[in-house]
Amino acid sequence: MRRKLRIWVLGCLGVGLLVALLVGPAWLRGLSLVVRAAGMQEGWARTLARFQTGPFEVSELQVPSRHGPLRARLYWPREARGHAVVLTSGVHADGIDEPRLVKLAKDLATGGQVVLTPEPTDLLRYEITPRLPDMIEDAAGWLAGQAQLAPDGKVSLIGISFSGGLSIVAAGRPGLRDKVAAALSLGGHGELSRVLAFLCTGVLPDGSKLKPHDYGVVVILLNVADRLVPAEQVEPLRAAIRTFLRASHLTLSDTKRAEETFEEARRMQGRLPEPASKLMGYVNTRDVAALGPLLLPHVKAFAAEPSVSPELSPPPSAPVYLLHGADDTVIPAIEASLLAQALRPHTQVRLLATPLITHAEVDRSARFGDVWNLISFWKHLLEE
Repeated sequence: MRRKLRIWVLGCLGVGLLVALLVGPAWLRGLSLVVRAAGMQEGWARTLARFQTGPFEVSELQVPSRHGPLRARLYWPREARGHAVVLTSGVHADGIDEPRLVKLAKDLATGGQVVLTPEPTDLLRYEITPRLPDMIEDAAGWLAGQAQLAPDGKVSLIGISFSGGLSIVAAGRPGLRDKVAAALSLGGHGELSRVLAFLCTGVLPDGSKLKPHDYGVVVILLNVADRLVPAEQVEPLRAAIRTFLRASHLTLSDTKRAEETFEEARRMQGRLPEPASKLMGYVNTRDVAALGPLLLPHVKAFAAEPSVSPELSPPPSAPVYLLHGADDTVIPAIEASLLAQALRPHTQVRLLATPLITHAEVDRSARFGDVWNLISFWKHLLEE
């Protein structure tokens, strides 16, 4: 089955290559990036993946921010082209070491773009806070001020998952208004409390229903734990939740370690007093139906700060790109549509909801139209 899928994808890309050859190198750059992102490195696909690519250097550094220095990683191509990029991960304890983030940074840098991946500290703790847009803004301002990295003083912002919406918030800040070439939200939100309400209920803004992913509900619990348990239980409960989330990430790379870490989360539950133990039990059993009603009364207050929602913040003047998985169950695709509606009176918006990705990662089967739309989307972004 996998071999048949790869043959089908190769066929789609083959047709795309023929069309791209007719319309110019900009399309080939978009096609080349899609091939690299899909991890296709065999035969002619390998040759295509190397179109206008080259080596790059990687270095560790500290980027200044108003909330303290941020650990960051710089990917610096030997022959840079296009605008430098500030690429921010989603809510993840691995931060700038998260494998999918590293791969995307390398894919972009191979194509010639300088890439800075800052590590906002709150994301490492799975916390969504009003400080995060500040940190993204400060990292972008720093990069835009480095003449050797951003010669025209402009950068592009790319945010993954919840950092997608937060990157658009940062792009609209007065301090960056003339320094942003484009902003891309990959699987991001438009209005945070609306997304959190969906995760608690499974009800979309249009009234339809979609089963939410338990991951998002668990992240909500971590953020509002102080509203649900006595003060002395908050940090022990959050530590157990972070252990569960770490195990969830490990399922993508190491199933043995993942199961060991899930078992540790269950042991931590046994050491918690009530009511924290009961809540952690819902986490360990992925009981969204039980957690959702408990969390719902708290989401509006938690997400009330306008700076965590791009729809409630000053809009960017730079072009905005919204790329979303059509069947995303963490942040539903309707968020991209609603955000596009809110932004279009103020700036140029390009929206693509595609079945080729789930929540901010490429892993679906392909049809030619879907592949071509994704190539076109990246082609236009790379031209900004």
